[in-house]
Amino acid sequence: MTVTTSSCDAIVVGGGPAGLMAAEALAQAGRQVDLYDAMPSVGRKLLLAGKGGLNLTHSEPFDAFAARYGARREHVEPWLRALDAERLRTWARALGIETFVGSSGRVFPRDLKAAPLLRAWLHRLRAQGVRFHMRHRWTGWGAGDRSLRFDAPAGVVEAGADSIVLALGGASWPRLGSDGAWVALLRERGIEVQPLQPSNCGFDAATPWSELFRGRFAGQPLKNIALEVDVPEGAPFRQPGEFVVTETGIEGSLVYAASALVRDRIAADGAAVVRIDLLPQRSAEFVAAEVARPRGSRSLSTHLKSRLGIDGVKAALLRELLPRDVFGDAARLAAAIKALPLRLARPRPVAEAISSAGGVPFDALDDGLMLRAMPGVHCAGEMLDWEAPTGGYLLTACFASGHVAGLAASVRRG
Repeated sequence: MTVTTSSCDAIVVGGGPAGLMAAEALAQAGRQVDLYDAMPSVGRKLLLAGKGGLNLTHSEPFDAFAARYGARREHVEPWLRALDAERLRTWARALGIETFVGSSGRVFPRDLKAAPLLRAWLHRLRAQGVRFHMRHRWTGWGAGDRSLRFDAPAGVVEAGADSIVLALGGASWPRLGSDGAWVALLRERGIEVQPLQPSNCGFDAATPWSELFRGRFAGQPLKNIALEVDVPEGAPFRQPGEFVVTETGIEGSLVYAASALVRDRIAADGAAVVRIDLLPQRSAEFVAAEVARPRGSRSLSTHLKSRLGIDGVKAALLRELLPRDVFGDAARLAAAIKALPLRLARPRPVAEAISSAGGVPFDALDDGLMLRAMPGVHCAGEMLDWEAPTGGYLLTACFASGHVAGLAASVRRG
């Protein structure tokens, strides 16, 4: 086997937001950066995110923003203090990309596209001297901890460097490059990586949908609802929004917001029950009074539609999930409209998820995201053991972690 060897100043592996931001921090510190990626081009997941309007970050106050990272807040918050939402908007502006705050507080480029930002960024990185090596898949270690082997079009390449930043993503959307293959490579060096799990994902219903319901309503959104999930300690999670009925269960923004809670409850108990409020804008007393009103010769379906606006997929979901005798009891039916129980059996596979949880644990890293067991090797982005809801939080923390890792890696080792 022919092996081509080279010596680099600084290596970044992974061309997503975290890797590109690490490369920029290194280059700005005067380091010569070689960036390696398995795909034919960089930023593929970023471009996919931009198809729906690139949600770059969120405008809410810092404390509320930092709270979105849950149990990992203490680890993620220092990244955000180094590169918060406002600094990220300033960074985009320096690339010629103006941003705006949407009605939900989310921040987007004015043209709602990722491609112009990525093009401008790559142009600046190349001007800073960053060298890109595409179709180079990291396959293992070379002669030492700071020597990496890649499968490349021309054969095997072995590259060593003083500083290395690994930004290899999680295990979601593997066709875009984040396949989790790096887990085994770190475990070879004694790094105990937490299993990669789906995050911001859909779930399968414990009882499969009936043929009639699935055939008519799969793909239909439930709008103007609220989702409630019990929390082991403290008040239940409750949030308004919408989600979509799928062939096997439910998915969508409201489900993603609760996905970590639901996933962990399934892992602990074998299943999780969520409650759907079909009319969050109406009080339980109002709904009970309207359901109990005499309906004369009208059918119950017509009564619910005329009095409460419940029809279509909402009415069908009631029929799908409730025992038949409930429809003859106004009080029980009204209670179900405000808290319709849905039992969920499993999250969808991690390859289908928007992001993944698990990864390199924080106790294996120092404050500069360097592996304690492998001096000179830093990690960044989704391959670290944190998660966040959609809404700009995922992307902001990926950018910020890359910035922190790149800055730390830019300090030359003695």
